Order: sequence, then C-alpha cells, then structure tokens
Amino acid sequence: MKTISHFIGGKPVDGTSGRFGPVWNPATGVQEKQVAFASTDEVDAAVAAAKDAFTTWGASSLAQRTAILFKYRELLDAHRDEIAALITAEHGKVHSDALGEVARGMEIVELACGINVQLKGELSTQVSTRVDVASIRQPLGVVAGITPFNFPAMVPMWMFPLAIACGNTFVLKPSEKDPSASLRLAELAAEAGLPDGVLNVVQGDREAVDRLLEHPDVEAVSFVGSTPIARHIQLKAVEHGKRVQALGGAKNHMLVLPDADLDLAADQAINAAYGSAGERCMAVSVVVAVGDTGDELVGRIAERARALRIGPGDDPASEMGPLITREHRDKVASYVAGAAAQGAEVVVDGTDLTVEGHEDGFFLGVSLLDRVPVTADAYRDEIFGPVLCVVRAKTYDEAIELINSSRWGNGTAIFTRDGGAARRFQLEVKAGMVGVNVPIPVPVGYHSFGGWKDSLFGDLHIYGNDGIAFYTRGKVVTTRWPDPSDAGINLGFPSNS
Repeated sequence: MKTISHFIGGKPVDGTSGRFGPVWNPATGVQEKQVAFASTDEVDAAVAAAKDAFTTWGASSLAQRTAILFKYRELLDAHRDEIAALITAEHGKVHSDALGEVARGMEIVELACGINVQLKGELSTQVSTRVDVASIRQPLGVVAGITPFNFPAMVPMWMFPLAIACGNTFVLKPSEKDPSASLRLAELAAEAGLPDGVLNVVQGDREAVDRLLEHPDVEAVSFVGSTPIARHIQLKAVEHGKRVQALGGAKNHMLVLPDADLDLAADQAINAAYGSAGERCMAVSVVVAVGDTGDELVGRIAERARALRIGPGDDPASEMGPLITREHRDKVASYVAGAAAQGAEVVVDGTDLTVEGHEDGFFLGVSLLDRVPVTADAYRDEIFGPVLCVVRAKTYDEAIELINSSRWGNGTAIFTRDGGAARRFQLEVKAGMVGVNVPIPVPVGYHSFGGWKDSLFGDLHIYGNDGIAFYTRGKVVTTRWPDPSDAGINLGFPSNS
C-alpha cells in the first residue's frame, strides 16, 4: 500500500512516528493509501527548515520571488489535470469540479505574481523641515497553514503563494483525508525553483496541529475548517502569541423574492446546494422563499434534483460524486430522517441511493426538505452534505431577520429583479460575502474571502488585501538628512514646524 509522507527542506521525507491514517477512495469504499502522521520532532524539523530558509528568502528581491511564482503558475497550468485527478481519487468530487478548484487556487498564485505592486509602501516627503516618513511592510518569518479536506488544492493555494510572495516561509498541514494534492503542489513549487525549506508539508493529525500552534518559531497561523476547531485554533494560537486567521463553518441562506426569475433561482439553488456533494463552506444550505413563491420554487428545485446524475468522480457522466467518508455520509443521512421527525416535509429523499458497481462507495443522493422549522437540527447545524432546507417567510423583513439571527455569517445571496431590494439587502444582511443573483459569492483573488460572526475568528480575511496584511507587518521609518550647512545643538522637544 502506498504511503504518503512529508515534504521538508525541499525533498520528500518518510515518516518515522509509526502512526498512520487511512486514505480512502470514496467512490469504491476501498482504502488505497495510508498517510504518515508527523511526530512533534518531524514538525520541529519542518519549522527548523523554514526558519533556516527565511534568513535568505526573507531578504530576497521581489524580482526573484515573482520570477519563481510565474514559473510555478506555468507548471500548475501544465499539471492541472494531474492535480484534479488526485483530488477526485481521494476526495471524490467530479473531475470538472476538481479542475475548477485548481483554477480558483491559481487565481491567488496570479495575485502573488504581482506582489511587487502590492508591497510598494507609502512615502510622505517634507513632513517637517527635511524630514520624510515612509511606511513599509515586511515579512513575519515562519508561518503555518492548516487546511480542510473539501478543497485539498485550492485552500492551500489561498495561503502559501501569497505568504511566500511576501517573503515568509511556510509549513502546511493539509487534511489527512486527502493529502496527495498538497504534496504535489509542494513538489511543483520546488521544480519552479523555490529554494529548499521555503515551502514544507507535514502530514498528520491533532498532534501536528497543536505543535504548530505552540511552536515558538511559528509567527502566524491560517486555518480553514469547522467552527469548533476554528475557535480552538484561535484561542491556542493567541495563547502562544501568534497572529491568527481562522475561518469556520457556515449556514448560508439564499433569499428568493416573489419577483425573482424562478428558473434561474432553481438552477442556482441546485448548483450551490449539491455541487461538490455539499461539502463546501460556501454551499447554499437554506433557501428562504418569500411570499407565495415557495410552492412553485420547491417544485422546480425538486424536478431538477431528481434528475441529477450521481456516480464516481472519474466518470464524465457524473454530476455529483460521493462524500469523503462512510461516517460522514451516515451522519449527513441522519439529518434527513431527523428533520422529518422534527416537522419538516421531505420532498426528495436521497438517503437510499445505491450506485451500481460502486455499492461500497460513500454515495448519498440529494435531499430536499421543505417547511423546515428553525428549531430543527437540519436548520440549526452545519450539515456539510447534499441536503437543502427550504424555509418560508411572509415578507422581506421576516426573511432578513431570519438570516441575521443565524450564528454564522459566511455567505448569503438574494435573487430578485428589484435593484432597490438588492441594494437594501447587501447593506442590511450580516454576512461577510453577499451575492446578488449569484448563489456562491466567492470573491476573485484580489478581493478577500471571509465571513462574520462564528464564521471567522481573527481580524483579517484570507487572500486579497487582507491576506497581504496578514502575512506582513507594518513599519514606519522617519528620516532626516540635515543640510550640510546645518550646525549647532537644539535640546528642545521636536515640533512639526
């Protein structure tokens, strides 16, 4: 059985801890690989390699960094099918979805290629007599990223390209469920010319995570995952004096007004709820139908849901693949039965799906729940699977109150033809990312990604301008170069005259 291990100091490193985790093929239910879990010593070795590399990388020119990043972007483009295949094999998402993931990650590489513009700084001349003030940004040192299973290539690329472009060195701890894509990203970075130790990958579980959070040489930690773990990451990182951005879970609402194009809304609800088997923090998991739109909208969503083709991700005919593990599939399925017991109407029940030839795979059909009580577990919890809840609201005001009362505030969307209603919504809704007739408003690379409330722990969002601010610290330099004709001593307090 193949063993997936670490990438430290520019080369593959076999694990020595003796601890391993299974890596499944979700479409077949067969364990095809194992991943070595890093010991504390192995995490320390990765941090030491990054610290040693920072002495030269942190002082490297912007031209040197961007030349490597441009080459890296070329290699990613050439190997995008290969990376997508690794994602499909270990995560289960369909190949086209995996290709889209790689493309969205490459947006941040492209942003990093322009870091020379982003780090220009500011200069004010003659603020006082022959006094100039400059603001500059400098790298932090060794930074770490802890990433989730649902986007094993994209989320790491949301972090390390920008971090290393800013002059930092990086230690990545990817999900142990689908670790191969991150390892391949590191290998391609080395092929592009990234110096040894600038980007390191340590596989592992909580032991590796906690060591990164405690390590005195790690200056900052980026995290994407569930809300409970995000909260733990923030508290532990701050306890050890680190800068932290921890993105948590979500319960994203899509508000549909009576004037909306219901065919468009139904299409987009399907895409946003069931794409990637619902295993994404920006999935729409609740549709709020306002006024008398509910029955017709639910009917159109149900018709489309029943027609979806579910199968292995490497089959071009498949529109949705399996879930990541058997345990997660069973947990998601339990919400459908639980919702019925708690008063919801099960319009489409996908929990009894079997895929011919893949009976042992971790497949689950799509489910649609209507008239879901806000007290039901299916409404209150982040399900992270192909289950869409529909809640009815009589008015816009009732709908906005419902959305704003959620403890999460990651993303939200409104579907309407009314520009005034859309403008009001984007100002009033309490969420970090808002779509207008766009169901999954993930920002492009030069804007930042992140939510509010229990969807974000820390002050700065990921990538974009916030990402650059997170991976650098500001310094203000005040200089005076006396004119050669100046002489004498003045013991008075400096003034701005």
